[in-house]
Amino acid sequence: MATIKGILFDKDGTLVDFHATWFAVADQLALRAAAGDRAKADALLDLVGYDFEARGFRPNSIFAAGTNAEIVAAWFPDTPDAARQDILADFDEFILRENMATPVELPGIKQTLHDLHSAGLRMAVATNDSTRSAERTLSALGIAQLFEAAYGYDAVAYPKPAPDTVQAFCDLTGLKPSQLAMVGDNRHDLEMAKAGGVGLAIGVLSGTGSRETLEPLADVILGSIAELPAYLAGRS
Repeated sequence: MATIKGILFDKDGTLVDFHATWFAVADQLALRAAAGDRAKADALLDLVGYDFEARGFRPNSIFAAGTNAEIVAAWFPDTPDAARQDILADFDEFILRENMATPVELPGIKQTLHDLHSAGLRMAVATNDSTRSAERTLSALGIAQLFEAAYGYDAVAYPKPAPDTVQAFCDLTGLKPSQLAMVGDNRHDLEMAKAGGVGLAIGVLSGTGSRETLEPLADVILGSIAELPAYLAGRS
């Protein structure tokens, strides 16, 4: 097996508690899109993957795994492209202002990331959120210095599940895809890993994905990234 020298991490559900961080902002965005109509807002939330009975976002739904642009496209299907871009810019700014200043971290991530960084692993974030939002999140959590880059949907030509982010990180670090691990809680994360030829695709159960949804694409499934240092040490 190839030696892993770099790791790409998904953000929401992998580093950040997805439901605790995102439900409030999703609800506010839906209400904005519905001009305050509660029933319409609930219908919009259902459209992008919120399960009101389970009180959580469905695995691999638009909100759980897609980009902000995909959410806007789902909510405003008949809006012309230029106007939709304005709505997207408004959504990105709203998320940046209202939510990303206070992300809820998953247990153990700081020590885990410090341990991996100290071991010499090169790390970056690959998210379908915006790049500015990802950078703000890392700063708010006090872990930005551990990452060489944050790649949002707007940092590459084609975001997850396309392999562009894998290539961008390889270009930055000089590493080969086979020397990278990709860690994420959704199929989009693991599909990007496979498309990019990543050496190790790791699914985590700390987000919206389940063992059943992740297992077909994952080389290994961990409970959370807190298990990652020990797992990687056991491979060497």
